Amino acid sequence: RVVAGQFLAGRLLPSEADLSAEFSVSRVTVRRALEVLRDEGLVSAKQGFGWFVAAEPVTQTLGRLGTIEEQMVASGLQPARKIIDFAFEKASRKVAKLLGCEQVLRVKRVNMADDHPFAVVTVWCSFDLGKHLSRHDVEHSSFYNLLKVNLGGATQTIGADAATTTEAQLLEIPVGSPVLSCDRVTQDISGKAVLVSHHVFPAHRTNFVVDLPAVTASIAPTGLRLVD
Repeated sequence: RVVAGQFLAGRLLPSEADLSAEFSVSRVTVRRALEVLRDEGLVSAKQGFGWFVAAEPVTQTLGRLGTIEEQMVASGLQPARKIIDFAFEKASRKVAKLLGCEQVLRVKRVNMADDHPFAVVTVWCSFDLGKHLSRHDVEHSSFYNLLKVNLGGATQTIGADAATTTEAQLLEIPVGSPVLSCDRVTQDISGKAVLVSHHVFPAHRTNFVVDLPAVTASIAPTGLRLVD
């Protein structure tokens, strides 16, 4: 079934218990069969996930401001979006502090890769910036392309977490599975925050890469530079 493409790359396989019941064999036999498939490079396993069809994770580089869709295309995947929520509402205290406003547009979506869930993303922008947007707009284009502002950059914080019940349902993974949780604040060229976003990725589907250039040795004290 894996070779035939019934289970696509990166997809979770049924649990060992389910496979044991389906094929009327012991779990020991199922485990041995899965280990053979792993040795052949067809499946893989991670603690907290179980077994899944082997696939190279999508590499997301953090050297420049970009979108999930751009990273998918670079990995040869077909991106799509499924909007879960689209609402103008009062901002939470945290979002209000970051954006400096009380009323916001909140959009929650699932980013799809080859028709399978890849990330759950929630984005907030001020009411003034988002009032001209529709559900159709945000389903077919990124906020970076839709907002009428010149973007200057973003600050992103990445951490490890466990999938909530809602996240697990949307990502089609077991509750409590390891996920990468990313919080991003995007600023305009003046440094003002214009977007706040929260991204949740299944840990086996992606990794983040940062280039670290060497620091040139200098006799100048930290924070200073030499001038002629």
